[in-house]
Amino acid sequence: MDGKTRQACSSCDFVFYHNPTPAAGVILIEDQEVLLVKRKYPPKVGMWTLPAGFVEADENARDCAVREMKEETNIDVQLTGLFNIYSAFDDPRASVVLILFLAERVGGRGELRCGDDASDARFFHIDDIPEDIAFKAHRMALKEIKELIKSRH
Repeated sequence: MDGKTRQACSSCDFVFYHNPTPAAGVILIEDQEVLLVKRKYPPKVGMWTLPAGFVEADENARDCAVREMKEETNIDVQLTGLFNIYSAFDDPRASVVLILFLAERVGGRGELRCGDDASDARFFHIDDIPEDIAFKAHRMALKEIKELIKSRH
C-alpha cells in the first residue's frame, strides 16, 4: 500500500492506524491585537498559545473552537471563517491536526477572564507577541496572523 508498517491482527485483518488527534482553536483579532492564553497545565506550563483544545468524540471542530474560547477566556464568539490547518508533532501527548478559525465577539459579550486550563488571557499587539509560544503550529499561525493584520492596514 503506502509502505508504512502498522500493527495488525492476523486473525481478523484489523489494522491499527495511529492517527493524529484533532484540535480546534480561535483567532480573535481586535485593534491589531490577538488574544492569547497562558497554559496552566503540562505540557508547556506558563507558555502562551491561541485559545484551542482537543475535539471531543461527540463534537465537531467548529463547536470545539467556540467551546474552548469560552472555557479559556469567557468570551463568546461567532466563527467567521477557516484560517488554516496545521499538522503538529511537538506536543508530547499526541500528533495533532490543529484547525484554526477566525472569529469575532458575539455582541461584545463576555468579559475577558481566564479559566479552565488557562492561567492568564490577554490581548497582545501583533508586534509585541511573547517569545514563549508553546507550540510550533501556534508560532506559524501567529506569523501568518501578523501578515494578515499588516495587509489590512
